[in-house]
This record gives sequence, C-alpha cells and structure tokens, in this order.
Amino acid sequence: MNETTEQAKGSLQAGRKVVLVTGASSGIGEAVAVRLVAEGHHVIAGARRLSRLQALAERTARTAERTGGSLTPLSLDVTDRDQVVSFVRAGTDRFGRVDVFVNNAGLMPLSRLDALLVDEWDRMIDVNVRGLLHGIAAALPHFHRQGRGHFVTIASIGAHLVVPTSAVYSGTKYAAWAITEGLRQEADPSVRVTTVSPGVVTSELADSITDSDAAEAMRTYRAHAIEPEAIADAVVYALTQPDTVDVNEIVVRPARQRP
Repeated sequence: MNETTEQAKGSLQAGRKVVLVTGASSGIGEAVAVRLVAEGHHVIAGARRLSRLQALAERTARTAERTGGSLTPLSLDVTDRDQVVSFVRAGTDRFGRVDVFVNNAGLMPLSRLDALLVDEWDRMIDVNVRGLLHGIAAALPHFHRQGRGHFVTIASIGAHLVVPTSAVYSGTKYAAWAITEGLRQEADPSVRVTTVSPGVVTSELADSITDSDAAEAMRTYRAHAIEPEAIADAVVYALTQPDTVDVNEIVVRPARQRP
C-alpha cells in the first residue's frame, strides 16, 4: 500500500462518504459528482469519456481543496462486468471502503417500435438494465461485508409512464425501478436503497435519438426542463438522512411537466 493510499484513507473524516458515480461525464452524473465534492465527500467518477472526467477533476480541484473532498476519474463502461468490479475495487483500494454506489449511466434513443431500431434497443438494455445489475453485483457483497452501504438508482419518470416512442426506454426504466425495489426488500437493513426518478432534465440524453419523429417530439417535450443540479439535490438529501431513515423513492420533475 503506497503513501498516497494511506493518506487517502486517513482523510476520511466523520460524515464523509466514498461515493461511486457512473455516467459522471455529463448531465445528472456530473452534477451529482460536483455536488458531492462540494459537500466534502470522496467521489470516484466513472464514464467512457475519460477526458471529460479528467476535465471535471480539474474543475472541482479548488472546491475539493476547500471542502476536503476529492474526485478521482476512472474510465468505465458499465456494460463490462469486469470493469464495474474494478471500479468498486478502486474505491476500496484507495479509501478502504465504499459507502455509496450511484447507478446513473443511461441511454435514451427513443423511437417507435415499428422503426425497428433493434441495435438501439439492445444498447439501451445493456446500459440501462445490465449496467445497473453489474453495479449491484459488484457493490452488494462489499456492502454486506462492511455492514453498511447505500445504492442510488437514477431511473426516470419513464419508469412510471409510457408514451409513444418510449416503449423500450420506459421498459428499461420500469426494470430499473423493479430491480431496485427488489434489492431494497432483499438486502440487509444496513444497506439503504433509493430510486430517484427525474422528469425532463437538461442533459445530453436526447442527443442519442436518431429517429427524426422521436427527435422532433422530444424538442417539444423538453420545452420546460429543470437543471441536473435539482437531481443532485435529491441524491444529497437521500444520502444525508440518518442511518435509520431509508428514502426509497423520489420523483423530481419540472412544475410545468404534465404528465
């Protein structure tokens, strides 16, 4: 164990958490990571776009110095189970523990079913469902061993409703909701479980839509969006409750969003 690792473990003051965040290179994941560093926590930020994460680490360096937090960027593809296992191990190797796993990585290439964009369906299932399961499989045994932990799943309002073009996406988010609720019921009570379901949020999610009709409908749908920092606030709220309090689900959407 090197001196840097020893110093990192020694820096874990009371109340500070080691938090792993997937999909942290933009949008909600980025906002969550930034907010947690500002709160003095130690964030391991994972995403495929490592250069974006490195820039994020530089941008939060001064804040981290002030609060005592930190942000460590790591390349991560949540569809690769071995990479997710290594992601969790990076937290335990550096800090001796992992307190929170935020399953945020997700895709939203909306389209009607009759567009038959099967490759996009497969990719959504891989990231939104398998990626979530990989995070649970990697972190749950560690949480049970250390006698505490907290999973946060970033689902979607799509977990609660279906509209034209959202069938597959909503299906993956229903699955994310169901898997997370099952985890809550099955896990040891020392492991807290929270689902956050955002409504329309300013992000890059809609940029993955290749179907022209779905893209046009989304431009109208996203006329009233909230900033990702609102979702970060919800995550921080759940994490900062007493250990005896488990915030199971939060729905956050623009006041003008109907439905």
